[in-house]
Amino acid sequence: MTPAADHGRFVVVPAAYVFLLRQSDTGPEVLLQLRQNTGYMDDHWAAAAAGHVEKGETAYDAARREAREEIGVEDLDLMFVTSMQRTRSAEPIDERIDFFFTARGWTGEPRIVEPAKCADLRWCRLDDLPDPVVPHELRVLQAVRDGDVPPYTTFGFDSGTGERHG
Repeated sequence: MTPAADHGRFVVVPAAYVFLLRQSDTGPEVLLQLRQNTGYMDDHWAAAAAGHVEKGETAYDAARREAREEIGVEDLDLMFVTSMQRTRSAEPIDERIDFFFTARGWTGEPRIVEPAKCADLRWCRLDDLPDPVVPHELRVLQAVRDGDVPPYTTFGFDSGTGERHG
């Protein structure tokens, strides 16, 4: 049991997500990975790079580290997009705060670095995403596509599902 749980408080788990974006002849594209063998949302398309923020690490630092570890790119030109507070109603003790970033510039060619966790890596048009995409990530991708991303969103709360703030 964590010290926070000992005091009856819930634990908030922070994570950072990176959506690499590029312009193609057919429109804007995002790099997505097909998750496998992770135990969470396997067989769903997701941000090419994402993961927990480690102790003593900023969300920006976590985004850069995850991009290096998962797709082998460095020197990301990160732009903060939104934060999302989310939960699963059945497990309210486990809440998340997700920090979403986009990057339109980086060094290196994106590639699968962890083949045991990633079945495919693919550039996808923002207006024609594969199915299925991890639901909370899909919400952010749709907002990026529409050019209407609020600075704060929620996901999974009974009273706040779909709520937008900004």
